[in-house]
Amino acid sequence: MTQPIMITSNGAVDTVTLNRPEALNAMDEPMIMALQDYFRGLQDRHTVRVVILRAEGRAFCAGLDLKGWSPREGEGAVHGGWRTQRAIATVMQLMRACPQPIIACAQGAACGGGMSLLLASDVRYCTPDFRMNAAYIRIGLGGCDMGSSYFLPRLVGSSLAAEMILSGRFVGAERALSAGFVSEIAVPDELLARAEALAADMLLASPMGLRLSKDALNRNIDAPGFEAALALEDRQQILLSMTEDYAEARRAFMEKRAPEYRDR
Repeated sequence: MTQPIMITSNGAVDTVTLNRPEALNAMDEPMIMALQDYFRGLQDRHTVRVVILRAEGRAFCAGLDLKGWSPREGEGAVHGGWRTQRAIATVMQLMRACPQPIIACAQGAACGGGMSLLLASDVRYCTPDFRMNAAYIRIGLGGCDMGSSYFLPRLVGSSLAAEMILSGRFVGAERALSAGFVSEIAVPDELLARAEALAADMLLASPMGLRLSKDALNRNIDAPGFEAALALEDRQQILLSMTEDYAEARRAFMEKRAPEYRDR
């Protein structure tokens, strides 16, 4: 049986691949459970420092697979729907909570929950044929789902977010780039290489410095003000300045060599 996700490791970088190309990588229960298990396990796997999220086939993710969730005996419609809803939402929460930066590579369509996987990532690259939409409103539900009402306005601004959420319209690669949703557009043959190059740059940081930087970015999205954001940054910098890796980085800088971090 084909695995719903594939995981490959290259040193400190894991590549997680959605692997249901025949279904446009739509989210079925085995895929969501596998993603939960993987991202939950990252909390204690500090040897993995960066994650690249990608997908097989012509689409990144077509959203929810309505036929891919098995009802449980005696379970009502509300209870089954809630179980599915929370299972997918948990993946988004685990992606934000894991200490590793997540670089997403998206091609073709990212619909509904597929777009939310991108929203939950830290950096996004896409191909020229990329397009995304908040598909939920087009199937009789509300347009706000899986974190879209939280992340989308923060990424692209309130006007474009409202347009997408209230209409379900598709937004293509060029508009996604101009709005700041993606960092760069790359042809399919170069997409993964761009992500790997960024991952290599991230690995130049100290391990704890990289983890705490993601943490501060997440927390300061909701900071009550500038002073609170500065306070968190000040504490983080003083904490990191007491580590052995900081001392090693200073020595390496003075000696004009690459630092040898030990995550201490």
